[in-house]
Amino acid sequence: MQIVLREVHDSDLPVFFRQMNDPEALHMAAFTPKDPADRDAFDAHWKRIRASADVQRTILADGDVVGSAAVYGEPGEREVTYWIDRAYWGRGIATAALRELIVQVPERPLYARAAADNTGSLRVLEKCGFRVAAQASGYAQARGAEIDEFVLTLDA
Repeated sequence: MQIVLREVHDSDLPVFFRQMNDPEALHMAAFTPKDPADRDAFDAHWKRIRASADVQRTILADGDVVGSAAVYGEPGEREVTYWIDRAYWGRGIATAALRELIVQVPERPLYARAAADNTGSLRVLEKCGFRVAAQASGYAQARGAEIDEFVLTLDA
């Protein structure tokens, strides 16, 4: 399977919106928007980040839009995030996409966060060189509760 990152196109946004409204994926991600079904809020969010200096990419697998990946935040505090359509979980796509993203964004350190029970995402991050640096807790909108999370770091 060929994994490619490219600039985000307007036509990707409806796919991202559908992906962000998968109940199982929302539960796993945990830290999500308050109301993922609010299309106006979704559109405003993407308009804001596409106008920023943050790095946003669409993930393609054999030409199909299967998710997104980004690096955002202030220098020295930049964080990675990604979202893969649940239909494509377990195929190595997240790992391949994140590896490419961290090549495209060579600044270090980079940070990531994952729900402590999101073993799939933690595995992806560790395969890409991220290491657990701290444990924290935060309110997870998708779960309606305070949960544990890990903060990971990618150094040089």
